Amino acid sequence: MFERAELDPAIDEEEYERRELALRTELLQRQYELLEKRDRAVLVVVAGIDGAGKGSTINLLNEWMDPRHIRTQAFGEPTPEEAQRPAMWRYWNALPARGQSGIVFDAWYTPLLKEAARKSPDMERILAMAARIRRFEAMLAAERVRIVKLWYHLSRRAQIARIDEQLADPATAWRVSEADLRVRKRFKRLRAAGRIVLEATQAPHASWRVVPGADARLRTVETASAVLDALAGPLPAVARRAPPPAVALRRHRRLAMAPRPGGGKLDGDAYEKRLASYQAQLAEHARSKRFQQRSLVLVFEGVDAAGKGGAIRRVAHALDVRHFRIVPVSAPTGEERAYPYLWRFWRQLPLHGRVCMFDRSWYGRVLVERVDALITPAAWRRAYAEINDFEDQLVRSGALVLKFWLSVSRDEQLRRFRERRESPFKSFKLTPDDWRNRRKWGEYMDAARDMVARTDTLHAPWFIVAHDDKRTARLQVLEHIVQALDDLK
Repeated sequence: MFERAELDPAIDEEEYERRELALRTELLQRQYELLEKRDRAVLVVVAGIDGAGKGSTINLLNEWMDPRHIRTQAFGEPTPEEAQRPAMWRYWNALPARGQSGIVFDAWYTPLLKEAARKSPDMERILAMAARIRRFEAMLAAERVRIVKLWYHLSRRAQIARIDEQLADPATAWRVSEADLRVRKRFKRLRAAGRIVLEATQAPHASWRVVPGADARLRTVETASAVLDALAGPLPAVARRAPPPAVALRRHRRLAMAPRPGGGKLDGDAYEKRLASYQAQLAEHARSKRFQQRSLVLVFEGVDAAGKGGAIRRVAHALDVRHFRIVPVSAPTGEERAYPYLWRFWRQLPLHGRVCMFDRSWYGRVLVERVDALITPAAWRRAYAEINDFEDQLVRSGALVLKFWLSVSRDEQLRRFRERRESPFKSFKLTPDDWRNRRKWGEYMDAARDMVARTDTLHAPWFIVAHDDKRTARLQVLEHIVQALDDLK
């Protein structure tokens, strides 16, 4: 894997000059074609041995191309705000849109590289981390992100010579970091760590390319060639199903997704009394010291006119307006369609001590997008595992994820539609899409049953609220939230 790079190959100046002009010209042309076609995003991951010329090569690449359309980022230790979100949150925010290119240094490989470089690396942990990376990259590739992974390598002799040369010149000595100096002492271990990482995260749609780092000219040519291929070459095929995350589904019988006949209505006085009690308990939980180390993510899905908005308002009434956010989800905007579908939801994740309520959510992928054939069957089938993985990351970062499916009978839905149509205060709620969706009731219920069966996990469970009485439904939502907060450890 590293053998060629450790021979420290080089190209002469004449060949470099001949290839440089052609590469620079074609890179710019392909970059502008990408901007026009917007058929993919290009993401370059840069990693490798310190002192192998990663930084200087990427600087030159930015000079050769139009840097206005390249976002280059390096990541240090997480900020306090980043540390309160899942580890991948900041990398999702760094993704390029279709038509754009992004370059990241080490990024999500940093923890894996650190573990692999320990004196006694934990192979079980390494394999788990590598599996998460493979799932992440498989999803990006399936969403038309062309991933280029470059590992810069050179021999130990060449690495020492390069550092000594830089240290000898005051103009370049500042470039030599403590990490560069440590490499000469730990070269064999770092080389072994690199081999572990590359082998564990190699995939046809996100393959590693080892770039010889000793000769600046060859390093530049190989980097430019790899980026050019990503800009202009065919998108690699991605396996239909990414490796599934290790999540535990709740076991239950086939759930009733619609109300049973004969449900009564709750008395107004009893409703107000119980509502006030649950709201008081929720407010107390939200102000508690324990909750300041957690966040709450509430997902509301269901049939049209089932009372999602009313339930959300009753939850919000119990909270400090400064500490919650309601995210209404509709069809993605043009900007949102330029990114993988989960991107717009990653951006909304709350800090600790905060609540985020999604009025519809990422489950549109397996509901409306499935029923209306907006995506391929392969895409929505793949989404179950991607969503489970996403929610698992939320929970691991300290979020409590609660998901509600609200449903009413078809007769009650029709009554509410007519009521909305006749009310000057509610008519805006009724749209042609509501009537269209009603005609597809059976298809939506089938999709909802599949959704619950495949994503009702122990770490992010579904709660079915199926009742024709709005008051009862609202209380069930509040009661479940309060009970879940009571159970927090």
